[in-house]
Amino acid sequence: MINRRQLWALLALTLMWGVNWPMMKLSLSQLSPLYFRAITMTLGASWLFAFVAWRGERMRPRPEEWRGIALLGLPNILGWHTLSIFGVQALASGRAAILGFTMPIFTVVLGALFFGEKITPRVRLALVSVVLAIGLLLWHELARLSGRPAGVAWMLGAAACWALGTLLFRRAHLTLSPMVVTVWMLLLFSVALWVMALSLEPLPRPETFTPMMWVSLAYGVGVNYGVAQLIWFGMARDLPPATSAMSVMAIPLVGTLSATFITAEVPHWQDWLAMAFVMVAIASVLLPSRPSGLPVKAS
Repeated sequence: MINRRQLWALLALTLMWGVNWPMMKLSLSQLSPLYFRAITMTLGASWLFAFVAWRGERMRPRPEEWRGIALLGLPNILGWHTLSIFGVQALASGRAAILGFTMPIFTVVLGALFFGEKITPRVRLALVSVVLAIGLLLWHELARLSGRPAGVAWMLGAAACWALGTLLFRRAHLTLSPMVVTVWMLLLFSVALWVMALSLEPLPRPETFTPMMWVSLAYGVGVNYGVAQLIWFGMARDLPPATSAMSVMAIPLVGTLSATFITAEVPHWQDWLAMAFVMVAIASVLLPSRPSGLPVKAS
């Protein structure tokens, strides 16, 4: 069981990360994707660094740890954050969120292929569910005259990068806390994003930004890369696996629902059905099995 404070924090986290998807879509109407990521990641990681250092955590990595931090940041930060922002640009934000949160299934599959982890019947159910969800979303994209099925590939690549990064993070041997490692990964790869943005995209024109655009940027800096990260790492040590799984499953739902108000995106029946399949898949791989020998409680 979790206490009331943890429950409210978990609800806040789910809302913050769910609403972030349409907020990103809103930002991309006036700002190119790499500049959006570079700006929000740099500012968000900077104030996060200052807060964690003020809290008294050891911030300086040992010399031999820099290579490990950089290797972890390639899939976790550069891969996920770059590919996902292109996916959000190409797709409806709710659809992008659904595909992005296929990450737990990719984690299980990659773990079985490269790290010797076991494929169970529940994992097979998850794989079938995800294939059906992807088929539904591709069907809608291909059926539209202006469809962008490449966006589906961007988001699936992002989910695979996040999954690989998670597997590597579990096996990393670093003396810093996970929060400090994450801050350093964000700072290091924000530099790479600035280089890519300056090389590939036109300079932004802040004088043309609308007030809502500034609000969405502030949300990315202060909430997505700030408050939400603090809540998550503050709860990660204490949350039961089933509880964190329920939060993950709810984020695409919040993203899809909030998009109707923020970006006026109307979900189609394929989106709702795909979301149901993804939730089945996530539940299959994340929720713990009922211990054997225990009676089933009557309803």
